[in-house]
Amino acid sequence: MKPNSLPAFYAACAPSSESAVGVLPPPDMEQGVGHFNVFPLADLRGAPPMTFNRRSYYKITLCRGRSQVECADQAPHVGNNTLFLVTPRVPYRWLPLTEDFTGYSCLFDDAFLLPARTGVVLAELPIFQPGAYPVWDVTEADCAVLEAIFEKMARELTSGYAYKHDLLRTYLWELIHLVQKLQPAPAPLATHSAAERVATQFTELLEGQFPRQSPQPPLRLRTAMDYADQLAVHVNHLNRVLKEMTGHTTTALISRRLTQEAKLLLKQTAWSISEIADSLGFTDVAHFCTFFKRQASQTPGDFRRLAVFGV
Repeated sequence: MKPNSLPAFYAACAPSSESAVGVLPPPDMEQGVGHFNVFPLADLRGAPPMTFNRRSYYKITLCRGRSQVECADQAPHVGNNTLFLVTPRVPYRWLPLTEDFTGYSCLFDDAFLLPARTGVVLAELPIFQPGAYPVWDVTEADCAVLEAIFEKMARELTSGYAYKHDLLRTYLWELIHLVQKLQPAPAPLATHSAAERVATQFTELLEGQFPRQSPQPPLRLRTAMDYADQLAVHVNHLNRVLKEMTGHTTTALISRRLTQEAKLLLKQTAWSISEIADSLGFTDVAHFCTFFKRQASQTPGDFRRLAVFGV
């Protein structure tokens, strides 16, 4: 089943002629790296019932008020003051059981945290591991602390501060660390399937090539065949596994990560476009420019100019 995308989320939750309440995409994110949004759950009142499916993004939600959360093949969790986590790996559905629910939700993708250059892979954090508890109830005191972080995120998202996205990354890390502290100890992990191991090894190989510290030497692994050879599997098998586990093809995952890194290098380094193309393993600048425009809907030069002027 194809994961629900961010555009699909905003389309389902947009304000309508029947109701002015809804969730809009965040302002000023077009020229940033990755995606982040935070909103009060009250903005979802009147939205259509959520479907049980995987999402293409991460989400951390605090719900005050009785609700039911269904995750993968686990028994539905019904409670109050519920904290739950969503990852691209796990299908879920949230069903409010009262009309006056409150709380907050923030959603983001792995690219949003890349500029922090921490080297941390979101999928490898304890709170996002397959064996970790994705949903549990928290105390009133913990609710207050969590809400304070969500509220300062919401204020900063609409501020005019030039470096607000960097500050939002700091707040998001604060939230992630707090959630990790509050998360119940996981049950013993089940043995990972062969497909999960291949997908994990692919991610480790892909992320192991970043961040780029210098234009030379160029990327060692660039194509689906390169990764399949490194993993000692057939390229069709790798593609099938990744499609099953992530909803994306091998080439799409590689292209997305290359685009993310290209944006970071264009924004944060003084490297020429030719040097960036070399570093990312492109045979020539023209090939890189064509690739970037196809992925980002603008040329590398236009992206860099807009980023410099904060447009």
